Amino acid sequence: MGSGNAIRGSRVGAGPMGEAERGEAAPRVRVPFWCANMHETRPSFASDAAVPEFWDCPRCGLPAGQDQANPPAPPRNEPYKTHLAYVKERRSDKDGAQILAEALERLRSSSRPIY
Repeated sequence: MGSGNAIRGSRVGAGPMGEAERGEAAPRVRVPFWCANMHETRPSFASDAAVPEFWDCPRCGLPAGQDQANPPAPPRNEPYKTHLAYVKERRSDKDGAQILAEALERLRSSSRPIY
């Protein structure tokens, strides 16, 4: 015998969801977008909504445009820079040698022994 619980698996306020209860759907238009890898995606928009110039490709994440012959170029990613790379952007090798010489001179002139 079954347990007799008729509302099992439903939530409070749940009911049949048909067009009559939801209202009429807005007219839609499907717009094709292509990324640099030539992936095509066709999101749908309300016919009276403004269609964006670019759309993110759901397959590879690159920006996609509406012109199949000229898709947008992939964004240029800067490689990770170390602290030393940032220092070298601000200082020349000559400056670095001078700073090192000054630091060594301070260490040698201090009264503490250097190990």
